[in-house]
Amino acid sequence: MTAVTGRVAAAVRGETRIADRVVAKIAAQAAKEAVDEPPADGASPRATVTVHRDAARVRVSLELGYPSDIGRQCGAVRRRVAQRVKALAGMEVPEVAVQVERLHPAGPGAAAQGRIR
Repeated sequence: MTAVTGRVAAAVRGETRIADRVVAKIAAQAAKEAVDEPPADGASPRATVTVHRDAARVRVSLELGYPSDIGRQCGAVRRRVAQRVKALAGMEVPEVAVQVERLHPAGPGAAAQGRIR
Protein backbone atom coordinates (compact mmCIF):
# COMPACT_ATOMS: atom_id res chain seq x y z
CA MET A 1 0.00 0.00 0.00
CA THR A 2 1.32 3.43 -0.81
CA ALA A 3 1.35 6.00 1.95
CA VAL A 4 0.28 8.87 -0.28
CA THR A 5 -2.85 7.49 -1.95
CA GLY A 6 -3.83 4.66 0.41
CA ARG A 7 -4.53 2.36 -2.59
CA VAL A 8 -3.41 -1.21 -2.99
CA ALA A 9 -1.40 -2.01 -6.13
CA ALA A 10 -3.29 -4.01 -8.77
CA ALA A 11 -0.94 -7.01 -8.50
CA VAL A 12 -1.63 -7.26 -4.75
CA ARG A 13 -5.44 -6.96 -4.82
CA GLY A 14 -6.15 -10.46 -6.10
CA GLU A 15 -8.38 -11.66 -8.89
CA THR A 16 -12.03 -11.90 -9.83
CA ARG A 17 -13.34 -15.36 -10.67
CA ILE A 18 -16.63 -15.87 -12.47
CA ALA A 19 -18.25 -19.28 -12.01
CA ASP A 20 -18.96 -21.41 -15.08
CA ARG A 21 -22.68 -21.45 -14.24
CA VAL A 22 -22.78 -17.63 -14.33
CA VAL A 23 -21.18 -17.58 -17.79
CA ALA A 24 -23.66 -20.29 -18.87
CA LYS A 25 -26.59 -18.10 -17.77
CA ILE A 26 -25.18 -15.16 -19.73
CA ALA A 27 -24.80 -17.40 -22.80
CA ALA A 28 -28.32 -18.85 -22.52
CA GLN A 29 -29.87 -15.38 -22.22
CA ALA A 30 -27.84 -14.13 -25.18
CA ALA A 31 -29.00 -17.12 -27.26
CA LYS A 32 -32.61 -16.35 -26.35
CA GLU A 33 -32.13 -12.72 -27.45
CA ALA A 34 -30.60 -13.79 -30.79
CA VAL A 35 -33.44 -16.06 -31.97
CA ASP A 36 -35.82 -14.24 -34.34
CA GLU A 37 -39.10 -15.69 -33.17
CA PRO A 38 -38.75 -18.26 -30.42
CA PRO A 39 -41.40 -20.99 -30.58
CA ALA A 40 -44.27 -20.26 -28.19
CA ASP A 41 -44.25 -23.80 -26.80
CA GLY A 42 -40.47 -24.23 -27.00
CA ALA A 43 -38.05 -24.57 -24.10
CA SER A 44 -35.66 -21.75 -23.29
CA PRO A 45 -32.10 -22.14 -24.60
CA ARG A 46 -29.66 -23.96 -22.33
CA ALA A 47 -25.91 -23.49 -22.23
CA THR A 48 -22.94 -25.32 -20.79
CA VAL A 49 -19.58 -23.64 -20.47
CA THR A 50 -16.00 -24.66 -19.88
CA VAL A 51 -13.80 -21.81 -18.66
CA HIS A 52 -10.02 -21.97 -18.85
CA ARG A 53 -8.21 -18.82 -17.72
CA ASP A 54 -9.87 -15.95 -19.60
CA ALA A 55 -11.52 -18.04 -22.33
CA ALA A 56 -14.91 -19.74 -22.37
CA ARG A 57 -15.97 -22.55 -24.67
CA VAL A 58 -19.75 -22.54 -24.95
CA ARG A 59 -22.29 -25.16 -26.04
CA VAL A 60 -25.86 -23.91 -26.56
CA SER A 61 -28.92 -26.15 -27.04
CA LEU A 62 -32.07 -24.53 -28.35
CA GLU A 63 -35.35 -25.01 -30.16
CA LEU A 64 -36.34 -23.10 -33.30
CA GLY A 65 -39.49 -22.43 -35.27
CA TYR A 66 -39.96 -24.20 -38.59
CA PRO A 67 -39.73 -23.21 -41.37
CA SER A 68 -36.88 -20.75 -40.79
CA ASP A 69 -33.34 -20.09 -41.93
CA ILE A 70 -31.67 -22.37 -39.38
CA GLY A 71 -28.11 -21.60 -40.50
CA ARG A 72 -28.63 -17.84 -40.23
CA GLN A 73 -30.21 -18.12 -36.80
CA CYS A 74 -27.40 -20.36 -35.51
CA GLY A 75 -24.86 -17.84 -36.82
CA ALA A 76 -26.70 -15.03 -35.04
CA VAL A 77 -26.69 -17.07 -31.81
CA ARG A 78 -22.92 -17.67 -32.10
CA ARG A 79 -22.20 -13.98 -32.64
CA ARG A 80 -24.54 -12.75 -29.88
CA VAL A 81 -23.24 -15.27 -27.31
CA ALA A 82 -19.60 -14.40 -28.03
CA GLN A 83 -20.36 -10.67 -27.85
CA ARG A 84 -22.33 -10.79 -24.58
CA VAL A 85 -19.91 -13.11 -22.76
CA LYS A 86 -17.02 -10.84 -23.76
CA ALA A 87 -18.90 -7.69 -22.70
CA LEU A 88 -20.35 -8.98 -19.42
CA ALA A 89 -17.74 -11.48 -18.21
CA GLY A 90 -14.64 -10.14 -19.95
CA MET A 91 -13.83 -13.53 -21.48
CA GLU A 92 -12.78 -14.44 -24.98
CA VAL A 93 -15.06 -17.00 -26.64
CA PRO A 94 -13.09 -19.02 -29.20
CA GLU A 95 -15.90 -21.54 -29.71
CA VAL A 96 -19.69 -21.49 -29.58
CA ALA A 97 -21.29 -24.80 -30.57
CA VAL A 98 -25.01 -24.54 -31.32
CA GLN A 99 -27.19 -27.64 -31.19
CA VAL A 100 -30.77 -27.44 -32.46
CA GLU A 101 -32.72 -29.85 -30.27
CA ARG A 102 -36.15 -29.49 -31.88
CA LEU A 103 -38.02 -27.67 -34.64
CA HIS A 104 -41.53 -26.35 -33.92
CA PRO A 105 -44.02 -25.88 -36.77
CA ALA A 106 -45.02 -22.23 -37.23
CA GLY A 107 -48.55 -20.91 -37.28
CA PRO A 108 -51.67 -21.50 -35.23
CA GLY A 109 -52.64 -25.13 -34.99
CA ALA A 110 -49.61 -26.24 -36.99
CA ALA A 111 -48.74 -28.90 -34.44
CA ALA A 112 -52.23 -30.39 -34.73
CA GLN A 113 -52.15 -30.55 -38.52
CA GLY A 114 -51.30 -33.83 -40.10
CA ARG A 115 -52.38 -35.91 -43.01
CA ILE A 116 -55.99 -35.35 -43.97
CA ARG A 117 -58.07 -37.88 -45.88
